[in-house]
Amino acid sequence: MTSEDRQQDGQAYRSGFVAVVGRPNVGKSTLINALIGTQIAIASSRPETTRKAIRGILTTDHAQIVLVDTPGIHRPRTLLGQRLNDVVDESLSDVDAVAFLLPADQGIGPGDKRILSRLRAEFAVKRDDGTFEWKVPIVAVVTKIDELGREQLMAKLLEINAFADFTEIVPVSALKHDNLAEVRDVLIGLMPEGPQMYPADQITEERPEDTIAELVRGAFLEELDDELPHSLAVVVDSIEYPSDNETGAAYDGKAHVIVSIYVERDSQKPIIIGKGASHLVQVKKKLRTPVNRIVGQKARLDLHVKVAKGWQSDPKQLERLGF
Repeated sequence: MTSEDRQQDGQAYRSGFVAVVGRPNVGKSTLINALIGTQIAIASSRPETTRKAIRGILTTDHAQIVLVDTPGIHRPRTLLGQRLNDVVDESLSDVDAVAFLLPADQGIGPGDKRILSRLRAEFAVKRDDGTFEWKVPIVAVVTKIDELGREQLMAKLLEINAFADFTEIVPVSALKHDNLAEVRDVLIGLMPEGPQMYPADQITEERPEDTIAELVRGAFLEELDDELPHSLAVVVDSIEYPSDNETGAAYDGKAHVIVSIYVERDSQKPIIIGKGASHLVQVKKKLRTPVNRIVGQKARLDLHVKVAKGWQSDPKQLERLGF
């Protein structure tokens, strides 16, 4: 639908930015992937999976929302943890609304209270009677509702209503796509009138290198589960296309994606590689189609496991690894 069509049907176009916040492992990435309709962020049961602000772009006939998937707000234990919290600050600095995710299957805890306090400091004005007035809409998105029965869910919604004076409260199960359209419509309704910012077919702001790096890290999270050291970092060193090489022979007509996987200790390398390189083979097989799609042609994925000792607390190494 063109802007002229939109004017003729009398509906104003809305656009803006929504920060998706919540403590680690409440389903931020799962919700964004479900709203966009494809995977752009790692969704994992492991906490602190998201390490950067990943922007997903949701476009409809009458609106465009940029969803910023933030790392979970937590008490930092390493320099990396502090950098992740800094990323959250940057993500919150200029948004039109905030989606605060609260899981239906867990009680409101200290982490949720810390986030609420942070949101109030950033986005609220305290009234004379001690209550708060939001400067931007703050929506409570109650995730994982498929885990509760009807009566339990009603009790949870009442608890969340008492927790803070939210602009809206929307229950959802992103995994089961239950009430997903309602979340989308509520967020669109809160956006200001504004122009379309990105082409309608663009779904992320990420560079291909960053998207592939995240997919590789997500694949290892899934493949290794509890064995995987949390200190895993992935960098795409280069994407070389056959056209970059005059003969093209070196690449067998395929794009060549060279990836470095960093761990903190030598003893962690065999965990990543697996017996007979089995884990590397599995990850390559799993990512063949997504990587081909990202680079726009058939690609060969080269994975190299390296050691960057103590990188999570080393400022120079953090910078080199993109944090």
